[in-house]
Amino acid sequence: MSNLQLGLICVGIAIMVGVALYNSYVTRSREPRHAKKANEAKLPMDPGLTALLTEGNAATAPDTKEEETKDARWDLPEATLTVPVGPTVSRGQLDSLIDVITPLNLDHPISGDFVLAAMPPSRRVGTKPFSIEGRPLNETVWEPIRMSQQYAQLQAGLQLANRSGPINDIEFSEYVVKTQQFADVISAQADFPEMMGEVARARELDQFASTHDARLNFTIRAHRVVWSVGYVQSHAASLGFVPGSLPGKMVLQSTNSSVPMVTLRFDAQAAMADDLEQSSVSEVSLELDVAHVASSLNAYSRMRNTGIDLASEMDGILTDDSGAVLDVDVLAQIGNDVAVLYAELEARDLAAGSPLARRLFS
Repeated sequence: MSNLQLGLICVGIAIMVGVALYNSYVTRSREPRHAKKANEAKLPMDPGLTALLTEGNAATAPDTKEEETKDARWDLPEATLTVPVGPTVSRGQLDSLIDVITPLNLDHPISGDFVLAAMPPSRRVGTKPFSIEGRPLNETVWEPIRMSQQYAQLQAGLQLANRSGPINDIEFSEYVVKTQQFADVISAQADFPEMMGEVARARELDQFASTHDARLNFTIRAHRVVWSVGYVQSHAASLGFVPGSLPGKMVLQSTNSSVPMVTLRFDAQAAMADDLEQSSVSEVSLELDVAHVASSLNAYSRMRNTGIDLASEMDGILTDDSGAVLDVDVLAQIGNDVAVLYAELEARDLAAGSPLARRLFS
């Protein structure tokens, strides 16, 4: 065999080995990323986001040498890091702040059983909740009607506005008809407020709500390779998320509220696959309904830190819902805006996380 033939054979072998290695690399790079083993090293985090995350966690950490570890590149003024704490006392269900309230005057006490039997079958007028409340004998607190209870007074109410908009003339008229029919059955005198004034109040309340309705949405997009559903669930669980009520949903609960602080979502079809390690997703979203969560829970900080953590751990890119990258400055500005929103809601007696706020922003 000549030297030329030997050379050609060696070159051919080298080419075949190179092609095999390349194909192996491409195949691996396209596989979904799976849950990490316990001893697998974390991916490096951007220094600016590291400083932001460190500061966000400092508020809940034990007393340490905070000043020595604080990154000078991320030194927000104290005013931007403090949010007002909302009231903890509930007003009850009907409230003149967000409801039309109609007193139903009685000549004598009435039983809850009779009131329940006479109630309209529907608890809505258009898109707004309609309700009847009673004040028990010798008490000052209004409550939903209960059986085996005697009531000295009754009142009907219609919510002025919600996320579907304010009440209009037609809805108010329907409310009057429904309430009057109920009052006739129980022999009560309905004392309705003036329609134009209530409709005007509804429009003003809706205008305020529209300018203070913040539903934040962050997206974490896979940078180089997609993730298996099991991989996403494993990382989310390590940060405190638990499975939600629907496939592809996980929630971060607070210890003193049934309302989720932050919601994590990914493709529901992928979440229903038989093998979650082979089912893949390329992005997940984090959601925060600001008005539904009390300011004292620091939900935005939890959302921000969760986004930074997940993007770092899973080699993803943190963006807003339009695809723009969220850097340190943008995240800080969002935090400032959320703090202002909390303050303005509380100034209107609609503190975030309160029953009234959750009703209005629903």
